[in-house]
Amino acid sequence: MTDHRYSASLSQTQGRLGFSVIFRHPVRRDDATGKPGIRVRRGLGTRDEAEAARLRDELNVLLDDPKYHHVAARAEAERRFDPRVVDIFFDKMAPEEMDFAGLREAVIPLPESGPGGYRRVLFLGTTGAGKTTLVRQLIGTDPETERFPSTSTAKTTIHDTEIVLAEGDWRAVVTFASSDEVHAHLSECISGAVLAAANNADAAEVLRRLLNHVDQRFRFNYVLGNGPNLASHSWDFDDDEEELDTEDVLLSKAESIAIDMERTEKLLAETVKTLVGIAGRHRDRLRAELEVNETDDERVFEELFEEELDNLLRDDEEFHEVTDALLDEIDKRFDLLPSGKVKKTRQGWPLTWSGEWPVEKRTEFFRAISRFSSNYAPFFGQLLTPLVNGVRIAGPFAPTWSESEIPKLVLLDGEGLGHTPGSSSVVSTAVSRRIETADAVLLVDNAAQPMQAAPLAAMRAVVATGNARKLIIAFTHFDMVKGDNLPGASAKKQHVLASAENVLAAFGEELGSYAERGLRGRLQKACFFLADIHEPLSKDTDPQRRTISQLCKLLNCIDVVIERPEPTEIRPVYDRMNLVLAVHSATEAFHEAWRPRLGLKFKGGSVKEHWTRVKALSRRLAMRWEDEYDTLKPVAELHKELTEQIYVFVRNPVGWKGGPEPAEDQKQACFDAFTKNLSGRLLEICTRRLWDDRIVQWQDAYYKRGAGSTFVRAEIIGDQIYEPAAPVPTVTPSPGHNQFLHQIADEVEKAADEIGAVLE
Repeated sequence: MTDHRYSASLSQTQGRLGFSVIFRHPVRRDDATGKPGIRVRRGLGTRDEAEAARLRDELNVLLDDPKYHHVAARAEAERRFDPRVVDIFFDKMAPEEMDFAGLREAVIPLPESGPGGYRRVLFLGTTGAGKTTLVRQLIGTDPETERFPSTSTAKTTIHDTEIVLAEGDWRAVVTFASSDEVHAHLSECISGAVLAAANNADAAEVLRRLLNHVDQRFRFNYVLGNGPNLASHSWDFDDDEEELDTEDVLLSKAESIAIDMERTEKLLAETVKTLVGIAGRHRDRLRAELEVNETDDERVFEELFEEELDNLLRDDEEFHEVTDALLDEIDKRFDLLPSGKVKKTRQGWPLTWSGEWPVEKRTEFFRAISRFSSNYAPFFGQLLTPLVNGVRIAGPFAPTWSESEIPKLVLLDGEGLGHTPGSSSVVSTAVSRRIETADAVLLVDNAAQPMQAAPLAAMRAVVATGNARKLIIAFTHFDMVKGDNLPGASAKKQHVLASAENVLAAFGEELGSYAERGLRGRLQKACFFLADIHEPLSKDTDPQRRTISQLCKLLNCIDVVIERPEPTEIRPVYDRMNLVLAVHSATEAFHEAWRPRLGLKFKGGSVKEHWTRVKALSRRLAMRWEDEYDTLKPVAELHKELTEQIYVFVRNPVGWKGGPEPAEDQKQACFDAFTKNLSGRLLEICTRRLWDDRIVQWQDAYYKRGAGSTFVRAEIIGDQIYEPAAPVPTVTPSPGHNQFLHQIADEVEKAADEIGAVLE
């Protein structure tokens, strides 16, 4: 129960006919302050003022009566109130997750994979390596007139793209980010813009911060345009600036008149002025309250200033009015949805869009899809790309350079691995799960700069989880490999492979000879060199003819990758004590990496993470958005350490039973089956212990405010989350240590039982 009295009000934004309701929720917590009373704004799904007033009055009954202020009261509320009102009030009161992949599966089911059937191919690669360009070559889309999937030299693919090559009509289904997720990222952008204004940035910089989210996933300039020219400012957007004739682009001018961009630019200009005014109102008063003086640590002051400013903004009604106005402007872009079926929430926010076209309507199909996937700069302001979290399409795609029938492929493309300078790069948990379900993992690397940190992390993940046989490597930009000592294609190939040889030796030292042997086999059997794939290929020149030949061999390699060696009845035997040593090494490495990053321990060569990045990580786990932030991936890192150490354990049995020691390829198959079976189990343990079981601690860490909160937050994460979640085994027994070890041992034993291995 709360001492506050809450009530709802109606809102109808100019130019929009539907009504919305605005209120403070008596139970739900503000994700910035952690206190009850989060501000909620939801569409009522009606244009009738009398009906809207009735719904508001029903909502006010719910707000005023404490007996409805818990999830268990929903059933009673549904018997008394309009379903729309019930949905609005009880939304997010209990944790919930939307199955977006399931929504796409319900419209376009992925065909079954297996011998004689389809192959699911997961594309991995660093940003700019050319993996999406390779997808274009395999599905035969024109780089000028169809431009799908979109490419650029920077991060382009920010959502899952699933492509089914199949006979029949063109089909598509798109899933959208939730309104809450869009609202949260927009609020972060607005807060960042106010902070820039408070630090005396010019109007153009304030606008840039407003439209471009720091993690580049939500580029609101795609949706709202780049705004008015407020100053001579060099925009720092990674856009595809290639000039095309209007006749060649997929989105015509006739389609663009549905959005009044002059009005949008006027709104953005007014927004910048408002944000500068908000910054001015809070800046001087906040600086005075923090009592900064010449002897204070300026860095500490800036941390406090930024944190307290964000807190003030969440209670500032003008800040929320700006957010509402921009969300309404974003919502208008859904008026541009192509013809098709739209599934919405009861508040009117789209969940899915789907459509179907006859096979001869290829141009119309790509015209529709471009609205959800394009990064074409002249149409910024009319694109829905940043609001999309997944696209699945199916149709008679086929490479233009092949005369064979349509390959039975499902191509799975996603966000690039990024450019991580350090050797500690690790793939996300989402990528780990996709590796498990894919039939082939196609690692796309830049031949001009091969084997950097991110592709190496992907290779380690594939090998350590028992999926080495799935790995296929495609070196792109082979035409850019040049040097006086490289007279021909053969010399260039050997030059690129030399980089891989160094990697193999390092893998052998860290993960053992079987890891090195497995990767060496993939380099010999499943390594391809591609040039000029950014343009249509023909057999008129030697380089392109070689690339076509390599692509054909790549398709054949994908087709046979699912084949497995003949199983053996001979099974490995393991000593349980060695498993304890593996867990000890893994957890110790995890803490040794994280405590310096949190500032809890000094370690030469390690750098303390900026407090804003640690806070951003805690927010995402506290709000159950995702288990990582940028390069901070605690769940993935613990999973990596455990899988790699247990990989070494699995590949070193103390003996064999059931007959003489098997051949090396039979051993490899047995080890891979063991670790592949175990990897998913370990990931679930890591997710549960570091995240699911410690949501309260993550929330506590995130909600810390004021002087000293940065260090307190780091202590909570290091001592109250990481230490009990992944304790380092010691000679002193304790319930927490024993429970963790038993959980790991139980899953290892289950995986061993399934392949007939023995733990003694």
